[in-house]
Amino acid sequence: MTTTAPITSPTQPASNSAAPASTTDPADTGPDPVTAAQRRTTEIEEQIRVAPGQFRILTGDRPTGPLHVGHYFGTLAGRVRLQRAGVPVFVLIADYQVLTDRDVADNLAGHVDGLIADYLAAGLDPAVSTIFAHSAVSALNQLMLPFLSLVSVAELGRNPTVKAEIAAAGQPAVSGLMLTYPVHQAADILFCRANLVPVGQDQLPHLELTRAIARRFNDRYAGGSAFFPVPDALLSAAPNLLGTDGRKMSKSRGNTINLSDSPDETARLLRRARTDAVREISYDPAGRPEVSSLLLLAALCQGRAPAEIAAEIGSRGAAELKRAAIESVNEFLRPHRARRAELIADRGYLRSVLRAGNAVAAEVADQTLGEVRALMGTTY
Repeated sequence: MTTTAPITSPTQPASNSAAPASTTDPADTGPDPVTAAQRRTTEIEEQIRVAPGQFRILTGDRPTGPLHVGHYFGTLAGRVRLQRAGVPVFVLIADYQVLTDRDVADNLAGHVDGLIADYLAAGLDPAVSTIFAHSAVSALNQLMLPFLSLVSVAELGRNPTVKAEIAAAGQPAVSGLMLTYPVHQAADILFCRANLVPVGQDQLPHLELTRAIARRFNDRYAGGSAFFPVPDALLSAAPNLLGTDGRKMSKSRGNTINLSDSPDETARLLRRARTDAVREISYDPAGRPEVSSLLLLAALCQGRAPAEIAAEIGSRGAAELKRAAIESVNEFLRPHRARRAELIADRGYLRSVLRAGNAVAAEVADQTLGEVRALMGTTY
């Protein structure tokens, strides 16, 4: 296993190396950005195996509630994998962005503690990866102002991800923070010179605006040099796990299996999960999405193929499928939950982890902001 030292000095960021990740533009290579990003992801994964230190990753979560099994298999496991491969990882707790689609941030401190506990229980090492909060890194947030000058109102308004989030919010009016969310995200990524961002396909438009901001800043203020890297997407191979109601698993829909749930609560939730009326169990994501999602969940927990589990259950029906899913999830999460319980009982330690990460991120952001001011001629 390869590890990397914690990033404590911003003077030589990993992204200033001759990393291929900062020189290509998937969106410009053809009419299908997703296909291009998938191809680029394959190339990057090979480069990570050979030279992980040339990359720096920014990823994170909004502290709006507990993490669930979709988060675990979709993001947490990937972060731990990249950390263990030797890639420097910055993990953002996006507390300011909680306010993009809600009036107040309910139980924010509790949700932040829960995120940190789940990060550490999953295997993120605070001596290697930097865990930090938006609100604690003022220089990061100051970068948003010059970045806003590099985009138009029309660009912000037509961002498809923002439009989808506005529609999902179901509010008659949205805040300016919602509209400028992609620019704030650009500041999150570029403050630490991240050149690699794990995203799903639906997040590619957000990242494309970050790439545009990096190019425009470099052209306008840095004489065309690569002061900011143009970050690549690392497309996630996140499994398509549905919630207990058959829709996309989401905290806002209340259809999740949370990492912090008890075994009894997990059993209760999975017993009420939607299936179908066909007794013979088969893995068919297109034709039988709810049944296939339960099979996939059990398979991920067991490290097996969903079709193999389906063949074992055969004609024993949905009740046996749910029993298999319950046992698989509870056994898989048993060590995570035990470690999480220990961590959440020591909130002083969790806050110390965050303070240490905040200090590292603040040092990096101060250095970047100072260099930005020098390039813009705003040092007096």
